[in-house]
Amino acid sequence: MTYNTKQKDKILDIIKNKTKEFSVYDIYLDLNKEVGETTIYRYINKLVEANKLEKIVRDNTSYYQYLSSCDNNNHFYLKCERCGKLIHIDCDCINEFYSHISDRHNFILNKNRIIIYGICNKCNL
Repeated sequence: MTYNTKQKDKILDIIKNKTKEFSVYDIYLDLNKEVGETTIYRYINKLVEANKLEKIVRDNTSYYQYLSSCDNNNHFYLKCERCGKLIHIDCDCINEFYSHISDRHNFILNKNRIIIYGICNKCNL
């Protein structure tokens, strides 16, 4: 049981340090193939279910990105479409957006998974 926890801790440490999206195979290589891909895949799926990772499917391959935790509900993410960087934003202006979507469109947003796509300042130069 302790070994399994150590594996999860290693996987999570690597994931938290990723600034761009990654695949299960990327994590497998980062761990020098010391943890099986199946173990990594299962743990990553649990993290997706817990809203700790965002899953992106492109060209029949699943990629993931860590969603940093936040204590307030006024946060969202900006994702650069060029470099893949995910930027965590804490801003009260998002509450107006949540209210608008709820009131005008009768739809409740998952406040932990709002990602707005665009181009970051570095890539826009």
